Order: sequence, then structure tokens, then C-alpha cells
Amino acid sequence: MKLELKKKLLSILAFIGLIWAVYLINIPFALTQWNLTQYGLKPHTLSGLIGIFSMPFLHDGIQHLLGNTVPLTVLLIMLAFTRQNPRRIVVCLTIISGSMLWIIGWGNKNHVGASALIYALAVYLIAVGYYERKVQSAVVAILVIVLYGTLFWGMLPTASGVSWEGHLMGAITGGVFAFWTVGRSRSKNDDVSSIANPAPP
Repeated sequence: MKLELKKKLLSILAFIGLIWAVYLINIPFALTQWNLTQYGLKPHTLSGLIGIFSMPFLHDGIQHLLGNTVPLTVLLIMLAFTRQNPRRIVVCLTIISGSMLWIIGWGNKNHVGASALIYALAVYLIAVGYYERKVQSAVVAILVIVLYGTLFWGMLPTASGVSWEGHLMGAITGGVFAFWTVGRSRSKNDDVSSIANPAPP
């Protein structure tokens, strides 16, 4: 058990470390034609498809990176300690939210940053707490709401230069993925239980 948790924590550190490594590598290129942020997600463009995978690793400044590092790390730790396959969940949330943004997003924005994944993780953990109704999941859901409840203002187009569309697609992805992987099975179990134990007349 301890070995498994250690592996999960190392995976989190590696993921966050890779995001920082990409930023540091990009510093000398940031003011040139080789700026890595050009490989962000651009909706409806073939060149922007790579952003579905690269967007979480690209940041346009140290403040942007610092602002995403702490909540992403905290949410990944919560995920790792409560779910069986955290890496699969992160990959699915990243690909689905990025694909939705590429399809539904509008304008000629170049979306970069891990904030879409942050919103996806936050909503996923809250929704899982609601669907599972277990003590551990419920506590995590409450902690997410307490710590990051104000994040959800970011889904509104209230500030220029902020990828609110990415935030919104991430939040929708987290909720849908939680329902698809956890909520449906609970509904089926409830249906089976009601058939096996019908209410008295």
C-alpha cells in the first residue's frame, strides 16, 4: 500500500516537474519564432490539434505557471489518494476537455495552461463525492469546494486574456466523466437494489 502511494506521489511530482521543465526550457525561446507556446490549442485548426495534448504543459509567464502549480498539485494529490487509476483519469480528462475546446471553442485564441485540467479535476472530485456518497469521497468534495469554490467564477467571460472557454470545457468534462464512470454504476446498483428489495405496499 505504501509503495503504491509512493509511486502515485512520484508520478505527480514528475508531472508537475515536466510542466516546469517545459517552461524553463522555453525561457530562451520565448521572444523568438521558436516560442513553444505557439503549440497551444487553437480551435478548429489542424495545427491547433497538438494543443489537445500540449496545452497543460505550456504557460505564458511565471505568474501563470505559479497560479496553476499549487491547485493542480493539491487536486492531483486528492485524486491519487482516493481513486484507483489516477493517471488514466488525468489522461482522459485532458484529452476530452481539450477535444471539446478544439471543437466548440471560438475565435482565434491560442489556449495554453493547465487550468482546463484543474477545472476538470475539481468538478470531477466534487461530482464523485456526490455520486459515491462515501465518507472519503464526500470529505474530498467538501475540501475542493472550500479551497477552490471561487475558481468557478473563471468559467464566465469576465476577464480578457483568460481562457474561460477552457475552464468551462474542463468543468463540463469533469462532471460528465464522473457521471459516466461513477454515477451510472451507482444508478444501476440502486435500480438492482430496488428490484431485489421492493418497497412494502
